[in-house]
Amino acid sequence: MTQSDLQEGDTAPQVDLPRDGGGRARLADFAGGPVVLFFYPRDDTSGCTREALGFTEHAADFAAAGATVLGVSKDSVRKHDSFRDKHGLGIPLLSDAEGDVCERYGVWREKSMYGRTFMGIERSTFLIGADGRIARIWRRVKVPGHVEEVLAAVRAL
Repeated sequence: MTQSDLQEGDTAPQVDLPRDGGGRARLADFAGGPVVLFFYPRDDTSGCTREALGFTEHAADFAAAGATVLGVSKDSVRKHDSFRDKHGLGIPLLSDAEGDVCERYGVWREKSMYGRTFMGIERSTFLIGADGRIARIWRRVKVPGHVEEVLAAVRAL
């Protein structure tokens, strides 16, 4: 599936990736409850740090609503460990170093900055319902207010 194919209501593409702290995280491990899967461009950049801190700050609220929050970027597990430790992050960070999951979710996109184009992760969030279907999609996410909007959507499920 390409980005233009993936729609709300579709079955979420499977995720099976290495995570910070060791081990793996599989979407199937969280079946039966909602999952917030947020894709971010790079560890330790200002927007990505604010977003990860926002999800960490509201981790208990997401848990109380029965949801699991997972962050995904192409950074290595080692970089994720450093990012987590430096900022005291409390959400799992998954490493999609090969970019397979990013491709399946359609977030690996051509971007432009200062007149040059390059490929990178488009900040996006997917709310996957307990049934394994995509309940909501947010693309080209702006960080301010985003975590609260996602939390409201989780609570509305």
